[in-house]
Amino acid sequence: MYHLYEEQWIDQPIAKVWDFFSQGENLLKITPEHMKMSVLEKPEAKMYPGMIIRYQVSPLLGIPLNWTSEITAVEEESYFVDTMLEGPFKLWHHQHRFKEQNGGTLIIDDLHYKLPLEPLSKLGHSILVKRQLNNMFKHRQLVLKDLLK
Repeated sequence: MYHLYEEQWIDQPIAKVWDFFSQGENLLKITPEHMKMSVLEKPEAKMYPGMIIRYQVSPLLGIPLNWTSEITAVEEESYFVDTMLEGPFKLWHHQHRFKEQNGGTLIIDDLHYKLPLEPLSKLGHSILVKRQLNNMFKHRQLVLKDLLK
């Protein structure tokens, strides 16, 4: 099991930050363009436990992969959890937490994931996956500064 933990402070009230994150299609705005992410079925409502979101993403060599997530837990303006039901990982459990801090909002990403084909995937993780995930979160942090002004 691998773990990635990131924090980002945004100079905006928690209600504005929560509103942005609670709309599944906004994931497209914070994902690097080279990943060619698209929403296959746009959610009709605000996020709720049990919501299913289907994407297509091309994280490697432009090969499109389906990714289906379930929102397994939601507490308004506090946290939500998305879990991958179908996609390139053996396990993906991503908790997004939001805390009021210093007049703004602290965004906390706590991600646990497993790769398929263990133990062979250990090499792939160190060479590619870890770097790609870190770059994705760095990109997201830069984009969020502009989107949530």
